[in-house]
Amino acid sequence: MKNIEIFHHLYNGFLRFSPLKKYLKFLSNQKGNFPLVGYLNDEKKSELEDILNIQIRSNEIFEQALLHRSYLQVLNDDKILSNERLEFLGDAVLGMVVADYLFSLHTHVPEGELTKMRSWLVNASSLTLCARKLGLEKFIMMSYSAEKSVEHGCNSILADTVEALIGAIYLDSGFESAKNFILNSLLPIQMNHSVMHDNNYKSKLLESVQAEGKESPKYIVLDEVGPDHDKTFTIGVYIENELVATGTGKNKKQAEQSAAQKALEIRE
Repeated sequence: MKNIEIFHHLYNGFLRFSPLKKYLKFLSNQKGNFPLVGYLNDEKKSELEDILNIQIRSNEIFEQALLHRSYLQVLNDDKILSNERLEFLGDAVLGMVVADYLFSLHTHVPEGELTKMRSWLVNASSLTLCARKLGLEKFIMMSYSAEKSVEHGCNSILADTVEALIGAIYLDSGFESAKNFILNSLLPIQMNHSVMHDNNYKSKLLESVQAEGKESPKYIVLDEVGPDHDKTFTIGVYIENELVATGTGKNKKQAEQSAAQKALEIRE
C-alpha cells in the first residue's frame, strides 16, 4: 500500500512541473483561450463559411484567426489575443499536408527537390495570392495603418491570416477539414497561377557567379523611404565591388530578389 502511495506522490509531483499538465489543462479549457469578440455576425459568418467551404462551429476561434496584432490597441482588452498563436499552429498543419501531398504525388523525386517544391507552396507570396483570390482581406481586423500596408502590397499580414485560418479550421473541425481546405481551396489557386517554379533569383545568381569563379554577390541597401508600416527599399547587388543592378520592394527580401532578377537578365 505504501508503494502505491509513494508512486502517486512521485507521479503527482512530476506532473506538477511537467509541460504535460499545462497541455492537458489547455485541452480541458480550450474555449477559455478564445474570448468572443463579437465580430462575426451571422452575415459575415455565412460569407466566410462559403469562402472557406466549411462550417464554423466556434465563432471565437475564427475571430482570433482574423485578428491582427495591430487591432489589439483598438480593442484594449488584455484577455483578447492576436492570431499569432493560431498562425503558429496553422503553419505546422500546412507544412504537414503539403509535405504529404508532394511525397505521395512525386514518388521518385529526391528530398532536396521536394523541399524546394514545398517552399513554393507555403511561402508568403503563394499564401498571399490565395488570400487575395479568396477575398480574405476584407475579413481581417487590423488597424488603419496595417490596412494601408496591405493595400500597398504587404504580404505578411495576409499570409499569416491564411495560416491562422488553417489553425482555426484544425481546432474547430479537425485535421481532415484542414487538409481538405488546403488541398481543395488553396492548391488549385496556386496551380492555376503556376507558383511551382523556382523564383529564387538570389540562388540562381549565386550559382551563376560562383560558376565563373567569382566571389558571392553582395546586397547593400541604397535607400529606404516611407513610414515604418509602409517602407519601400532599394537594394543594389554588387559582384566583385561593381554595382550590377538595383531592385525595389516592400521589404529587403523582395528588393534583393528584384535586384538579383535584374542582374540575371543583364548577364544573359
